[in-house]
Amino acid sequence: MKKSINAWTVEDAAEFPELFQQVKEAGFDGVELNVDREDYSAHSLTLSTTPEELKEIGDLSRQYGLPVVSISSSLYGGRMGSPDKEEREFAKTLLRKQLECARALGCSGILTVPGGQSPRISLAEDFQRSQATLAELREEIMDAGIRVGVENVWNGFFTSPVEMARFIDGLDCPLVGAYFDVGNVVAFSWPESWIEILAGRIHHVHIKDFKRQAGLNLGGDFVSLTQGDVNWKAVIPALRLAGFDGYLTAEVSISECTEPDITYQEYYRTVAETIGRILEN
Repeated sequence: MKKSINAWTVEDAAEFPELFQQVKEAGFDGVELNVDREDYSAHSLTLSTTPEELKEIGDLSRQYGLPVVSISSSLYGGRMGSPDKEEREFAKTLLRKQLECARALGCSGILTVPGGQSPRISLAEDFQRSQATLAELREEIMDAGIRVGVENVWNGFFTSPVEMARFIDGLDCPLVGAYFDVGNVVAFSWPESWIEILAGRIHHVHIKDFKRQAGLNLGGDFVSLTQGDVNWKAVIPALRLAGFDGYLTAEVSISECTEPDITYQEYYRTVAETIGRILEN
């Protein structure tokens, strides 16, 4: 397995050249970029990012020897399973943009977020509409040859690995799998159990850590890697047993770090070194 970091972890003011330089120097093997709203950060992709801009980013990736491993996004926000057709169409437009970015930058996959529970949507309707939205894009996904990973996020949609596996299997598309986030299940479950059930469906992995307040479903907070309740000595072997040998992409924040006055560059190095220790153990 290799070390990657999501660009949301990088200082907002850092432009693409600085991002690639600092992430590479910190010891990472790859970076994940994100499609965000305009002016989200100096290193965000957007729906209006041009092929020329993607070429410049690709040139930087090759210059620094730092692959862009995947494309995430902050823009799904419950749209994929929305009862509003315009919102579902936006989700499709967003996914197409991610595929475009991934192809231009040589990524193996993208992250998408189905569902988005709210009182206006029943879970059954949300499940059906989210599946249908992705199914409508099957041909485009296959033509692009890019893996599409559905992520388990805190939106009330995937609350068990069984449901996540059922959602993926129901799409019957070899390029649609799981983008598994290790830290997002710790509050109410054990990530190694999810990995066992999702198994070969896992295409990409986000890592973060979560410290429970007490037991399951009793609250807690995201904390620095290895400072929470993720049992990395169980998680890493479970991933290996599942056949996963890709990038562990850290989706973490400097605000979780307890070391006073740490700089961003020092923080990146700390995260890379911590992932290294996680993999060694």
